[in-house]
Amino acid sequence: MPDIESEMKYQKLVELYETMDSTTKRLEKTAILADFLNMVGDQDPKNLAVITLLSLGRIFPTWSEEELGIGSKLLMKAISLVVGVTIEEVEDQIRDSGDIGSASQELFQRKVQSTLFTRALTINKVHENLVKIADISGGRSQNKKLEILRELLSSASPHEAKYITRTVLEQLRVGVGEGTLKDAISQAFDIPKEVVERAHMLTNDLGLVAEVAREQGIVGLKKLTLKPGKPVKPMLAQLSPGYKDSIREMGYALCETKYDGIRVQIHCKDDEINIFTRRLENISPAVPEIADYIKKAIKPFDFIVEGEIIVTKEGKPISFQYILQRVRRKYDIERLRKEIPLTLYLFDVLYYKKPTLDEPLKDRRNLLEQIVQILPGKLELSKQVKVTPETSQKALDLFNQSIEEGHEGLMIKDPNAPYTPGLRGKKMLKWKATPETLDLVVVGGTYGIGKRAHLIGSFLLALRDENNGLKTLAHVATGLDDKTLLELGEISESLITRKVGRKVDMIPSIIMEVAFSEIVKSPEYESGYSLRFPVVKRIRKDISIDDIDTMDRVASIYQNMKII
Repeated sequence: MPDIESEMKYQKLVELYETMDSTTKRLEKTAILADFLNMVGDQDPKNLAVITLLSLGRIFPTWSEEELGIGSKLLMKAISLVVGVTIEEVEDQIRDSGDIGSASQELFQRKVQSTLFTRALTINKVHENLVKIADISGGRSQNKKLEILRELLSSASPHEAKYITRTVLEQLRVGVGEGTLKDAISQAFDIPKEVVERAHMLTNDLGLVAEVAREQGIVGLKKLTLKPGKPVKPMLAQLSPGYKDSIREMGYALCETKYDGIRVQIHCKDDEINIFTRRLENISPAVPEIADYIKKAIKPFDFIVEGEIIVTKEGKPISFQYILQRVRRKYDIERLRKEIPLTLYLFDVLYYKKPTLDEPLKDRRNLLEQIVQILPGKLELSKQVKVTPETSQKALDLFNQSIEEGHEGLMIKDPNAPYTPGLRGKKMLKWKATPETLDLVVVGGTYGIGKRAHLIGSFLLALRDENNGLKTLAHVATGLDDKTLLELGEISESLITRKVGRKVDMIPSIIMEVAFSEIVKSPEYESGYSLRFPVVKRIRKDISIDDIDTMDRVASIYQNMKII
């Protein structure tokens, strides 16, 4: 057994959190985190990967299927048992304090009972207990999880309780995201930023990147590569200012139908198929027919392909919400296969026997066409045309055909571009017939009046800034039917942290896709922008808060709208 006295105390990590939370300046946060990672690399190198993830408030890499499975209700119950108060008192304190972490700190400072002897928590102890929680399943699993959580919190100081509870819900709230952490790894181990960035792009595991950076330096990081079974973040598209301008800038383009569905990354390793969403969630059990199609369509070498799943009825795509019913369902899968049939359109290959993402798109597309056997109506390749500035009418024809068939519009792709995971650039553009949309998170709202006085009728929305913080952008009150409003009302009540009159503040959790007519400059919101005539298009349950839109994207759309 390791010597407990030599293990790094959890209080050290708490001090890091508090120091990072004390400044709003990204460069200062980066320097603080870099110094800490350097110290861990010297004093506790075997735990560097774990501590790197914990600095983001995570237990597992984003692609991992492991999850704690603890909601706010169970966490509040654990707090109430340890502190000796009712769950209602915990809820009241959360509303007063603003979040469950601050509430825990306040309640633990007033704790009625304390054990006669408690050993200082170590980072290993906290991590191991949380991993144990993730491993529990089956009968009485919630009770078992509660018991481990209760035992852990019983040994925690008020400040430790603050950050343990936040980590459990993955809501660390110290203003540090993956970008800051990547810069900190670069600074801590004297590695060029672009090398760290690429290593992260290919592994999507910052714990591993930090560990290799310390042990093997630049040479080791450059050896890291894409591996089937470990998903990477998808390459992202920008809004096209106009198809003719985009094609002219690229020289020539590969234009393909833009499908309105769930973007998926499909991995085959040792004949096992795993299907990941844009937020890197494994949905294979929910869509077994997609795995069946893949097995029939592609020879069973190790590979990674990318595509879009849509729901079709009578040859036409139908509402995105039907797809959500499929991908989030755990039961009645066979019945839903018949009621909500799925079609997969493949459009890229990132790995086939070896990584291909550095190869130009035109070569990846050729490879895709060679390895895929079409299954009409089940698995097909995206409809695509090669277009030059002189033949741009072909792009318009495909756009019109795509709209007529019920799809969203057109993707315009640079045929010479490599695949760049997680990055948004001018190598892949989208041109839609419908108004542009933004994915935004709800941070507050206002209760309605009259018959809707018990429901939040107007939601305050925010986007991400360059420091991974949130800045408000708009209120939205239209686009939601009565059923959705009722569902949101139930969810929202558990997220409210403060009420002032009819206005509320909420824990950022609910993500909405919002259409609008125009972006305008506005001092009313923290972002400095506002949306004209915003309308909720749908609730996004397929992406996380890390995937919402950013200040940079809003600024880009604003500039493009001025050009148009």
